[in-house]
Amino acid sequence: MSTAEFEHQVKTLYADHYGWLRGLLRRKLGNPFDAADLAHDVYLYLLKTGRIPPPDHSRRDLTQIANGMVVDLYRRRQIEAAYLEALALVSDPFGPSEETRALAVEALVQVDAALNKLAPKARKALLLCKLDGMSYRDIAAELGVSVSSVEKYIAAGMAACYQTMYGAAR
Repeated sequence: MSTAEFEHQVKTLYADHYGWLRGLLRRKLGNPFDAADLAHDVYLYLLKTGRIPPPDHSRRDLTQIANGMVVDLYRRRQIEAAYLEALALVSDPFGPSEETRALAVEALVQVDAALNKLAPKARKALLLCKLDGMSYRDIAAELGVSVSSVEKYIAAGMAACYQTMYGAAR
């Protein structure tokens, strides 16, 4: 398919379904501004992936993409709220700038996405180790696995986080 054909298909899809998609998202989110932003993001996603749904599945595919973006939006807001709550506990009157806050939230969202791709035991082992400070032996007992499995889980989790933050392993 040529670039011109692809652009024409996107424009047609946008003209035919944008209003409907924005209305669907407005009902889900209760906010017309977020709905408009996410509706545009759905079309940006299609442009980025280069995949246009077939006409008979357009609304189904647009709904599926939009639902994933709604989940991502809520997850991001939860992470941002937790980060801001943690910042409020710090007594530094000169806290981080808005730019630094935005970058920190973006990094947290990326790490959260990387952790959600891990197997449940690997994710739990890494969080128990890094957040709760548990020893490998205690984690093994908690998860009902061997210490060597815990070592592998934590290594996999750390590698996933490193790759998310710094790109391919160096």
